Amino acid sequence: MATMESLIGLVNRIQRACTALGDYGGGDSEFSSLWDALPSVAVVGGQSSGKSSVLESIVGRDFLPRGSGIVTRRPLVLQLHKTEGRQEEYAEFGHLPRRRFTDFALVRKEIQDETDRITGKTKQISPIPIHLSIYSPKVVNLTLIDLPGLTKVAVEGQSETIVEDIETMVRTYVEKPNSIILAISPANQDIATSDAIKLAKEVDPSGERTFGVLTKLDLMDKGTNALDVLEGRAYRLQHPWVGIVNRSQADINKNTDMMYARRREQEYFATSPDYGHLASKMGSEYLAKLLSQHLESVIKAKIPGITSLINKGVDDMEAELDRLGRPIAVDAGEHLDGGRPGGDRIYGVFDNQLPAALRKLPFDRHLSLQNVRKIVSEADGYQPHLIAPEQGYRRLIEGSLNYFRGPAEASVDAELRRFPTLQSALAAAAGEALEKFRDESKKTVVRLVDMESSYLTVDFFRKLPQEVEKVGPTPSPADRRASSADRKNPPSDRGIPAADRGSAVDPLGDRYAEAHFRRIGSNVSSYIGMVSDTLKSTIPKAVVYCQVKEAKQNLLNYFYTQIGKKEAKQLAELLDEDPSLMSKRLEIAKRLELYKGARDEIDSVSWVR
Repeated sequence: MATMESLIGLVNRIQRACTALGDYGGGDSEFSSLWDALPSVAVVGGQSSGKSSVLESIVGRDFLPRGSGIVTRRPLVLQLHKTEGRQEEYAEFGHLPRRRFTDFALVRKEIQDETDRITGKTKQISPIPIHLSIYSPKVVNLTLIDLPGLTKVAVEGQSETIVEDIETMVRTYVEKPNSIILAISPANQDIATSDAIKLAKEVDPSGERTFGVLTKLDLMDKGTNALDVLEGRAYRLQHPWVGIVNRSQADINKNTDMMYARRREQEYFATSPDYGHLASKMGSEYLAKLLSQHLESVIKAKIPGITSLINKGVDDMEAELDRLGRPIAVDAGEHLDGGRPGGDRIYGVFDNQLPAALRKLPFDRHLSLQNVRKIVSEADGYQPHLIAPEQGYRRLIEGSLNYFRGPAEASVDAELRRFPTLQSALAAAAGEALEKFRDESKKTVVRLVDMESSYLTVDFFRKLPQEVEKVGPTPSPADRRASSADRKNPPSDRGIPAADRGSAVDPLGDRYAEAHFRRIGSNVSSYIGMVSDTLKSTIPKAVVYCQVKEAKQNLLNYFYTQIGKKEAKQLAELLDEDPSLMSKRLEIAKRLELYKGARDEIDSVSWVR
């Protein structure tokens, strides 16, 4: 059974892995963003809307940087984990995975320092998120993304485009169909002027993904209240509005305990003449439980779509890696035997490149009617053949089989050509051994072709007339006339096609009918097809036996001791491909590993149906 912790924890783990890979949404990659597909709660509000106070109240800790202007300058992915018993509260950052923070003042300082590390000590912003996990018995399982506060005017030290930059960043989070929007607005301002509601209405006009939060209810003018908003009359959402009473600035300055602030908030709603009837559905604790339950239900509903996205991404990246070439395995033995990415390159040569090369051979041109007539006539010379043009057949077949030499030799060299420098280093390191194995492999595959040329499978041609007789094609009018003419010929002429015998007027005439040459070309094509199928099986066997197997047995020990001890930089120099290509291959390989890991994570959870 999938618990709330396992569902939300699953998304948390995948989000952290995405960030480590550099995938934090935005659609810059050629592959679909896994980050964008993950359900999350995006916290949106204008500056001074009380956004930070709401988050601290949900956590029950004072841990966020404060100040004037833009304080949140990078997205903060806040992952809350509920612990059991009286375990000590602590925090961990994604960029400092082995360090636990129990002093939350140091958490605040680390958020500031990590922000400055990317943006510098300026007022600029960055889309690269900070991951913060908090473990506490006082929280619910929930993931919130704190975004920079929306602003209307650039202040001193900020870019002129800061207003648009912040809105663009926030939009990348709230536009995602799997995003839950937590729109925070202050109650002491007209809801019609709320930056958060304005943006939420644009990206979620039906209000299905938006939760409205109204802060600073205790700061409204006397005699006024926010019931029209909280009860959904001023602006209706699909989910209930929640009112929050934050700590005052004086409470913050005095470091008022957060648990005490929570109790005071509950007392405010319970004793309020305006909001008393809504007290059970008000406050930060209720908001946290509401969001946690909703996030769990959204994750459960979106898992099939996420799985489909992951599977498609895996297929696309596998195909792209096949096109670019797999990363070289660290263990060369496994690289050859299989079990690691890269080992299937040799099989790919046999299963894809060799058959593809054979299909491209110009047999259609070689066995065209014109060429068949030319070769058969040249082979006959001055003496026409009696029954079948055996010399013509042989020349046509030998000429066709010669085309197999190129693909056969290329299948020996295919993998080493990818890294010429590595090929040179291996050849130098192992002396003449590799060249000897390669030469032997080439000799063997060419010998296979030569063997097919030197002795034709006679039974193949002997069966052809029998097959024609079995089929018994309906003779054409021309054939019937020829047959009638044959019956008029003396016995000594039997067996020689009428068209081949010439005529009384012109004994030489058109030596052979066109249909005769077509049949010769068709017979040779069938025979070459049979030989091609044979060579598809025998060439890989010859290459593996003569080159791959021998090279592995004789060279791997030397490879381990000489090449294997080189540093990564030296190995990279051996694999002298285009740096951008190598970088792209590495990025895809890492992303593929992430997707496969995410798929395994999802498969490990038993979902509630």
